[in-house]
Amino acid sequence: MVKFIIKKFLYGVVVLFGVITTIFFLFNVLPGDPATVILGQRASKAAVEEIHKDLGTNKPIVVQYLHYLNDLSPISMHNYKNSKSLIYLNPERYAWISLFTIGANKVFVLKYPYLRRSYINKRNVADIIKDTLPETAVLAFASIIIASIIGIFLGIVCATRKNSFLDRSVFVLATVFGMSAPSFFVGLIVAWLFGYVLSKYTGLDPSGSLYDIDVWNGEVLKLKNLILPAITLGMRPLSIIIQLTRSSLLDVLSQDYIRTARAKGLSYRNIIVKHALKNALNPVVTAISGWFAGLMAGAVFVEKIFSWKGIGYEVVEALSKNDLPVVMGATLVFAAIFVVINMLVDIIYGVLDPRVRVK
Repeated sequence: MVKFIIKKFLYGVVVLFGVITTIFFLFNVLPGDPATVILGQRASKAAVEEIHKDLGTNKPIVVQYLHYLNDLSPISMHNYKNSKSLIYLNPERYAWISLFTIGANKVFVLKYPYLRRSYINKRNVADIIKDTLPETAVLAFASIIIASIIGIFLGIVCATRKNSFLDRSVFVLATVFGMSAPSFFVGLIVAWLFGYVLSKYTGLDPSGSLYDIDVWNGEVLKLKNLILPAITLGMRPLSIIIQLTRSSLLDVLSQDYIRTARAKGLSYRNIIVKHALKNALNPVVTAISGWFAGLMAGAVFVEKIFSWKGIGYEVVEALSKNDLPVVMGATLVFAAIFVVINMLVDIIYGVLDPRVRVK
């Protein structure tokens, strides 16, 4: 089992390394000069050169890549004496624990990954992500809970009433609104219908974050602002869960042990709840775990439509201002979430089913 866990961990590291490499070279071939983003179009040549020197963008691309890897690595080498060095151990950038020194001015340190600083507001990208990621996580969690409860229930209903009018209607609605319609379109419809047209009945606001600023009380928790974006974001996984639950349950109901249970005189309800459902939900649980990571990354346009101040909202703002460090940092965080969740799911499968470890 230990060997299996180590193998999955190494796979995750390789995938992250590939993502980091792809992100770095992809964003470094984009047009635009970070110095002009920071200083403006009328910046002097000397000021532009100073920014390039500070960011290391005046170095060859390979040197920049190695510097980027050094910044992201939890264990990295730095120069702790020469402040003009590209790998200078700047206390404004890094929080570290010294491990051991090499030579007269080099040191290996244990640190948090450094995701660079925003070009626009000069904040560390890690601080921006730390402030906004919890709101995105709350939105994604609420969306997947809504999608799971409703999706599993409707999937069971459709499977037990196969080819009925209800089964066909749910399938059509799930396909049209969940699979075919993009999230930004569904978001606009939901915001307009429930936030404007029916607002006097629903009492819902089409825009707003988890916390609103009150003049007298400061930050105030507004859970009702979560309803519309959570429903919008959960539409696509809802349709997947309905169809997956339906097909999986129909497959289980055709098995021999179900026919045996019927022959023993068990009620149809007991057969569904106690025998069929727990076996049919295995692929559904896998889909839910994968979709949770997907919703974290897929909340970008939904957060912008509903003014939900999560990491997706920050990514859209950063893209509009060409603030590449924020976009790169957010993309890396999304990739890490995908890798960690998939790795945990694989390990849990390995614990529950020894055949997975053999494969």
